[in-house]
Amino acid sequence: MITKISKKLAQQIVDTVKDVSGYHINFIDASGIIFASTNHHRIGDFHEIGYRAAMTGEVIETTGEQQFKGSQKGVNIPIFHNALFVAVIGITGDPDEVRKYAHLAIRITQLLIREQEMDAAIFTQKEKVNYIVRSLITGDFTNRTYLTQCLNEVKVDTTEKMRTVVLLLNNRYNVVNISLIEQKLFRTLESIEAPLFTYTYPNEFIAVIYEKNLQQTVPVLKQLAADYEQILSIGVGSSQEMNQLKISYDNSYIALKSLQVAKSNYAEFDLLDIEIILGSIDLKSREEYLKKTLSALSEEDLNLLWTYYEQGMSLAKTCEILFLHKNTLQYKLDRIHRLSGYNPREFRHGVILYVALWLNVNLL
Repeated sequence: MITKISKKLAQQIVDTVKDVSGYHINFIDASGIIFASTNHHRIGDFHEIGYRAAMTGEVIETTGEQQFKGSQKGVNIPIFHNALFVAVIGITGDPDEVRKYAHLAIRITQLLIREQEMDAAIFTQKEKVNYIVRSLITGDFTNRTYLTQCLNEVKVDTTEKMRTVVLLLNNRYNVVNISLIEQKLFRTLESIEAPLFTYTYPNEFIAVIYEKNLQQTVPVLKQLAADYEQILSIGVGSSQEMNQLKISYDNSYIALKSLQVAKSNYAEFDLLDIEIILGSIDLKSREEYLKKTLSALSEEDLNLLWTYYEQGMSLAKTCEILFLHKNTLQYKLDRIHRLSGYNPREFRHGVILYVALWLNVNLL
């Protein structure tokens, strides 16, 4: 029986409901900590009203009249499944306006929890594959017996090393046509004998491939990326034993984060270097680093610095690309030094600024 919801799934739910309602939404655990929110700055914060709702099991509505310290208007509703506490959903806004959206979030959550429950009698083959992939990428092996049964039924060789491949659909792509691209992806992955493949709402396709097939798989994935350049982004994770595929899945997303800098739509974790470290930095740390390093610089300054470092700090090549005179470029670099406190032409300061530029481009 499932009585908890993952941070990733909770974040997908709050983002989806915000798209519909326009209101900020929080998922709050039993200790009052916000573990998913449409306001990323609040993740990890303590939520007093949410904590009280979790403790009492009662709905708490606030009108902004300071029933609680620092309270805002909103609705906080505990979610229960089979009489067991799951989380508190809090939505900010006038209670009469946001109450229906809180109930929508609860309904979505309950449906997704039921979907995750293991009922072999009614699970279809596709649902079993979904369950396997979800278990592997989250590291949730609470029912190993059932997981093993499903793996045997879909004929997955658990002795082989594997990799995850994440294929993200561009949010601007018409979701009505998602079945068309899904069919194309299924046919492609069947051709490389990918044992597991599933789709998760709203825009993520996940494949598990055998390491032994990587050499023949990479050209196919690269061709797929080329065919759908404006639609798909593809990240290939690291090679892992089956019970460590969560690591491979996380590494797939590090590969995906590198794409904006590389101006590509295909990346392999094994081919990354500095991106492995930079892609693992949490959002709050990124924001603090950027505030310290780049906050005084304009967009023009950032573009100049990026070109300068991409050209190996060559004044001549940078001038050629940006159509600048050498003296003008030197003046601009000196100006950046004065504004930021970091000299772009010094090695140590250059590393600091380059890291900041990378994080700025990839800030999610």
